[in-house]
Amino acid sequence: MTSTLPTRELSTPVVSSTVRRRAMFALAMGGFGIGTTEFVAMGLLPQIAGGLGVSEPTAGHVITAYALGVVVGAPLIAALTARTPRKVLLIALMVAFTLGNAAAIVAPNYGGLMVARFVAGLPHGAYFGVASLVAAHLAARGQRAKAVATVMAGLAVANVIGVPVAAWIGQHLGWRSAFAVVAVIGTATVLAICAWVPPLQDLRTSDPRTELGALRRGQVWLTLIVGTVGFGGMFAVYTYVASTMTEVAGLPMTLVPVVLMVYGLGMVAGNVLGGVLADRALTRGLFTVLAALVVVLAVFAVAARNPYTALPVLFLIAVAGSALVPGLQTRLMDVAADAQTLAAALNHSALNIANAFGAWIGGVVIAAGFGYTAPALVGAGLAAAGLAVLALAVATARRR
Repeated sequence: MTSTLPTRELSTPVVSSTVRRRAMFALAMGGFGIGTTEFVAMGLLPQIAGGLGVSEPTAGHVITAYALGVVVGAPLIAALTARTPRKVLLIALMVAFTLGNAAAIVAPNYGGLMVARFVAGLPHGAYFGVASLVAAHLAARGQRAKAVATVMAGLAVANVIGVPVAAWIGQHLGWRSAFAVVAVIGTATVLAICAWVPPLQDLRTSDPRTELGALRRGQVWLTLIVGTVGFGGMFAVYTYVASTMTEVAGLPMTLVPVVLMVYGLGMVAGNVLGGVLADRALTRGLFTVLAALVVVLAVFAVAARNPYTALPVLFLIAVAGSALVPGLQTRLMDVAADAQTLAAALNHSALNIANAFGAWIGGVVIAAGFGYTAPALVGAGLAAAGLAVLALAVATARRR
């Protein structure tokens, strides 16, 4: 698909490779912190529930509060801060993120923790949206999607390193210590952005009215739907992966952390692969990844019955699902034209909706008595639906 980015956005700024690498590392650090705080609460629900004197299902609402913060904050912050210089905005978003996690450390009760998690989620989508634009702006020519994937790599690596380490610390030193770890990462990210991200005077800002114009673009909505539906297929499986691997594949509960690490490694690999495919041929790459996701999800419904086949296929699900993200982010920046900040931020609202939607529909089929392999078949159907929406988006764009 031919890029519709303004010429000024496409020009490569004159920065050395050292400056570029340091800036990318600083941006990825933010993704690492965000990924750690997003998922670590899932592994600490018993401790949170016990510490606050609530039931575990009630404690689970702190995960929902974070996701709600992402969905609300992404479009709101992206529109209202459209005139803010990009480096200043990145710093402000990470300061807000750090303060939200610091508030979780000292939350006096369940209500206080809910508010803290909501606040911590608010900068999530806007940060990734702005960081993706900055990364694409600083990237060497022809490597925009790889640059976006570098930012997203922090989120993927968090599932391999950040989440297990923070969860282990939270289990041994109390759940509040896990959020202290995240606050430290957030503080380090603020310092790294200040020191290593260049001033970005040549990266133009926008205004709220222009950014809101993204909501009038059909291609933006179609791309968001592709992410919501297609990515939801992956989450239909991932949400119930522990029970699937223990009750269906027969793995002992003690090996569940290994399963999660294998999945996290698949996310890292998929993130890199998605950036490469999107830079080579964006539209073809998205079709390839979605088609692969349909296949591996369907295969998992059978492969899940044996641990020796379940783990490799689960790895491939993580690869295919994560490979979607750089391509979708890049396509949104292309089709949004001069409203790129809002469109890029909305991608993360869509992915969090996909998380909730995939988990919900997977739970529905399990509750209906179809077993823990059923979410994989439902997920394959969702990925196929995402493929159909992508085909519609491409056909519509060509006609116009």
